[in-house]
Amino acid sequence: MMPYQLIVFDWDGTLMDSTGHIVNCMQQAITELELPTLADSAISHIIGLGLNEAVLTLYPDADHQLVTTLADKYRQVWLNSPHETPLFDNALALIKQLAGNDYLLAVATGKSRRGLDKVLNATRLGDYFHATRCADECHSKPHPQMLEELMEHLGVEKHQTLMIGDTEFDLQMAHNAGADSLGISHGAHAIETLQACQPKAIVDDLHQVEHWLNNL
Repeated sequence: MMPYQLIVFDWDGTLMDSTGHIVNCMQQAITELELPTLADSAISHIIGLGLNEAVLTLYPDADHQLVTTLADKYRQVWLNSPHETPLFDNALALIKQLAGNDYLLAVATGKSRRGLDKVLNATRLGDYFHATRCADECHSKPHPQMLEELMEHLGVEKHQTLMIGDTEFDLQMAHNAGADSLGISHGAHAIETLQACQPKAIVDDLHQVEHWLNNL
């Protein structure tokens, strides 16, 4: 018997190799608005948060107008970018295998609904997910609302749910929702940061995710 019924994936840095692209888009938005410069590492650390929360983390003294302006500029840069961000190796095969094994699959992401729909369409993964939640529909991670809504919508208990993500925000969200988590270290946050959140395990890539799940 499978220990989990529902597997919830983060998107950026977990299924899609988009960390660098997100950093570049935010840097472009910061430059165009002539805001104080930031290190790439500071920007990569906020990946996974909702966009407004991310801006406030980057610029703690920002007022509402600046938060809105930078968030809107980032969206504009990202949505208009011709860059096609690739899925991580084994992403498509893993999702297909899990769907074939009758897992319920979902996405909980810091992306907006418009942003997630764009990449789900581009990657043709949308049909494999039974439900998705975005940061403009729920509280930002690590608040548990995304996971709680997904579990309620799909009729799955928290002990039957596994969250897979590359940031502390993903793993903390799972903890706050009472679900298990699996960290993956090929994304935005360092392995030491993930370890501090005490997931069930930490893997290096999606091939190891497949191996870990197959050996439960």
